[in-house]
Amino acid sequence: MSSMMRDPEVPDWANLSLPDSWADRLKLWHPWDLLKLMRRVMTKRRRVQVPEDMPGRELLPKYVLQEFHHLPNGNYSKQLTHGYITGFDRLMLGSMRAARAHLAEKLRECHSVLDVGTAGGRTAAAMNAQGITDVWGLDPSPYLLQHAARRFPQVQFVQGTAEQTPFADHRFDGVVACFVLHELPPKQVSAALQEFARITQPNGLLAICEPSAEQLNLGFWRLLRKHGWRGVYFNWLARWVHEPFVRAWHRIDLHRALSDAGFICISDEEHFPSRMLLARRKAGS
Repeated sequence: MSSMMRDPEVPDWANLSLPDSWADRLKLWHPWDLLKLMRRVMTKRRRVQVPEDMPGRELLPKYVLQEFHHLPNGNYSKQLTHGYITGFDRLMLGSMRAARAHLAEKLRECHSVLDVGTAGGRTAAAMNAQGITDVWGLDPSPYLLQHAARRFPQVQFVQGTAEQTPFADHRFDGVVACFVLHELPPKQVSAALQEFARITQPNGLLAICEPSAEQLNLGFWRLLRKHGWRGVYFNWLARWVHEPFVRAWHRIDLHRALSDAGFICISDEEHFPSRMLLARRKAGS
């Protein structure tokens, strides 16, 4: 891809008419439909059913078509994704607000930032609130992008995946990925880091925030002693939500993976229930 390539066109997500998925046809005030939804939540995860006329359907890799987080039809519905993005911060007990602010502080000197896996757009909005004016959000789900665009019109949102973005070489001097990479298979994590290196300027920054391995790796009593009741809660949450690749994610040597992709890790911090890393793009690679 040429470094002279123009930025992708930004659809009018806020006003775009998106097709209903099967989950959008449920009338949740109706007892039978509500029961159907709850049975879907509590039973075995199924493959996401994407409407034939959904924008970007051809872009979706197979791994995203799963019901992550016990969310019926995953990230591909109007009403259920709205509930997810509004409820996520509550489930995380407010820790994500602090995490986003910390990430924005890490990238405060950047002029252009891409928020990968933007979901509801809150991390991108935190970058903008830090004073970064050229902020973009990327996500494969048009339903999430519509919610994000309606709430944060100051951010430019486009469709794509972490491992295949629509941007030119060296387009950004900052890239952020917040609670995204643990939802990718290991091969796609490597491809995503390579893609981040491609679109990041030499000496540019990459900020990563992902779940702390302590949630799954520490036992009940160690979590209780170290983090109190919050440790026990986040252990339960990490084990309850459907995260098919999270254990594989925790086995990745991230410092080595970053180096292989062309980054130098400059900080690695535990902020339970999150782990935050800051890396710099190698100048000569």
